[in-house]
Amino acid sequence: MLSDRPSALLKISAMAGLLFLHLPILLIFLYAFTTEERTYAFPPPGLTTEWFAAAWARPDIWEALSLSLRVAFIATLLAMILGTLVSAAMSRAKFFGREQISLLILLPIALPGVITGISLRSAFGIMDIPFSTLTIILGHATFCIVIVYNNAVARFRRLSGGVMEASADLGANAFQTFWHILLPNLGTALLAGGMLAFALSFDEVIVTTFTAGQQATLPIWMLEELIRPRQRPVTNVVAMVVFGATVLPILLAYYLTRNGSETAGAGK
Repeated sequence: MLSDRPSALLKISAMAGLLFLHLPILLIFLYAFTTEERTYAFPPPGLTTEWFAAAWARPDIWEALSLSLRVAFIATLLAMILGTLVSAAMSRAKFFGREQISLLILLPIALPGVITGISLRSAFGIMDIPFSTLTIILGHATFCIVIVYNNAVARFRRLSGGVMEASADLGANAFQTFWHILLPNLGTALLAGGMLAFALSFDEVIVTTFTAGQQATLPIWMLEELIRPRQRPVTNVVAMVVFGATVLPILLAYYLTRNGSETAGAGK
């Protein structure tokens, strides 16, 4: 008879896997407090919080953070609008080529970021669109739409079409049906998809590299600092901020959808 309790070997293997994944992140946190500016001696020669004040006083960090927040917010908003509309069409309508179109919708997040970035850069060049905040937003929206679509289409498929027909029979117009029927049923799925899209946009590097021009989001700023470091512990402090801004929305998205059949960002 097989036991439901995991074996000691399985527990050890799981713990080893978790350490392999998360120990580098813990080291980043540790070296955000080191007193040594240039080297990563282990153990750190001392601990200090001075680098947090140094990061706070750097205007280039605030500029990059502001750009990242603006891009992530607008890209997420676009993704929630367009992703919801596309998911409604794909789940409620039957037409020739629907599966192929569904594949095309999911393709941006399945392709390597380099391919997506090069394609977008070529398209912007052909259309003579100068690289700016707008091009970064458009680049991020390509994969953020997929995240919202995955959540919304799964919820749409669980929602019976009869409730909307009943709403129409009772005299509700399209807006009333959306506000009182669809939105309450889609709310958690859309919120989870939006938070996950925000997290992915906030820490995106590859697509941003091809669409940013001379601007630098916070992840791009970190990459440049790693290549030409001035104050290495400051980069680790910023990494902690990016980690928190990324992980917290993902955890909230998970808890919002953990009891449903859909998984936030299932295509990633």
